[in-house]
Amino acid sequence: MSGSRPASDRPNELYGDTWVYESIVGAIPGVDLTDWQAIAIQLALFETGVLLLAWFYDLWEAVLPGSVAVAVAAAGSGVMRQFGRRTRRLDLPEPYRRLLFGSSIEVVLGILAFVALVTHLFVFDPRSADPPLLEWLFGPDPAIPVVYLTLLILWDLCYRIGTSWWAAVVALWRSWRYAFDPETARRLRRLDALNVGFGLTQLAMIPFLLDRPVLLVAVGGHIVAVTVVSLAAMATLRVREVDPVAN
Repeated sequence: MSGSRPASDRPNELYGDTWVYESIVGAIPGVDLTDWQAIAIQLALFETGVLLLAWFYDLWEAVLPGSVAVAVAAAGSGVMRQFGRRTRRLDLPEPYRRLLFGSSIEVVLGILAFVALVTHLFVFDPRSADPPLLEWLFGPDPAIPVVYLTLLILWDLCYRIGTSWWAAVVALWRSWRYAFDPETARRLRRLDALNVGFGLTQLAMIPFLLDRPVLLVAVGGHIVAVTVVSLAAMATLRVREVDPVAN
């Protein structure tokens, strides 16, 4: 990943041509974090919280799944920053950029995924599983700070997943709607591949969901869907011929 942000990207970031996550990070007064710094801070804060609560409440069995979730969310942060920065460096149709960044649909998708997950954890799972997932992880009477941190990490994951799905859908629309010069097309395919890569990092969560069929299907289905749609966007990307006389 790139360690610094080119000055040419900063004007765009000031005017909302960014993911919501990027806007929040970039709006902190007096702070200009590199990708590695932002990811390191996110990892340190969440992982410290996981380890401290595991130590305080003797929940060491929850450390591994919690750490994996933190790592996947951090990977999503890095992918989002790289995806956004590399996209803004390209000369792309304004409707595509506006749909990708300006619509904030990734937030809506993240909220829908998070609400569905919370409903599953607190309503559906207790009625159908023995023991429910939260009870298996945290015991029959989970501490409030543990539940708070868990929901915060899960929201972070849902937001990244919503962003990944939206990027894949918009990429497919982009490939159907526009044609690009060979160099731009090559870079767009690399961006689509980056999105697929983030989807594949979510496979790390699968071992913890093998006895939770609903969550297994949801996460596995998302990974397959993002991969298929992104590959379709890559395969159908139209390349226009470059006039050698114009060059």
